[in-house]
Amino acid sequence: MFHVMFLEPRIPQNTGNAIRLAAGTGVTLHLVEPLGFDLSESKLKRAGLDYHDLASMEVHPDLDAALGSAALTSSRVFAFTAHATRWYTEVEFRPGDVLLFGPEPTGLSDDVLSHPRVTDRLRIPMLEGRRSLNLANSAAVVMYEAWRQQGFPGAH
Repeated sequence: MFHVMFLEPRIPQNTGNAIRLAAGTGVTLHLVEPLGFDLSESKLKRAGLDYHDLASMEVHPDLDAALGSAALTSSRVFAFTAHATRWYTEVEFRPGDVLLFGPEPTGLSDDVLSHPRVTDRLRIPMLEGRRSLNLANSAAVVMYEAWRQQGFPGAH
């Protein structure tokens, strides 16, 4: 399936919601350290409800370790930024793709956006003058488009 990656997430509720997204869609959630919270934090657990055992999640010490992991070495990596010119709906996603999102509130740095493993930079359309969407919501919007393109395999 797909891989959703949060680089240095700071807000536990967003990660908890992403755990629910992973459990509901079958994606693997990758968290890249440092994290802005402890994985045992109550806000994370509350947001994830009882989905933690149903979700596939991996924690990586840094971005290079994450992208170099055996499961991701040949994956395309799509970096999401409000500064991209191409919309996420213009891509034909394939199983194994990595959907990379930056930390709240800064987003992905220029160094990450120019990383040699980044296949393309994409954006989610918003009204003029808006800075960004919520991290978990952004991941859900894109993940469901990628899953839809595949015909929602495994869904009922």
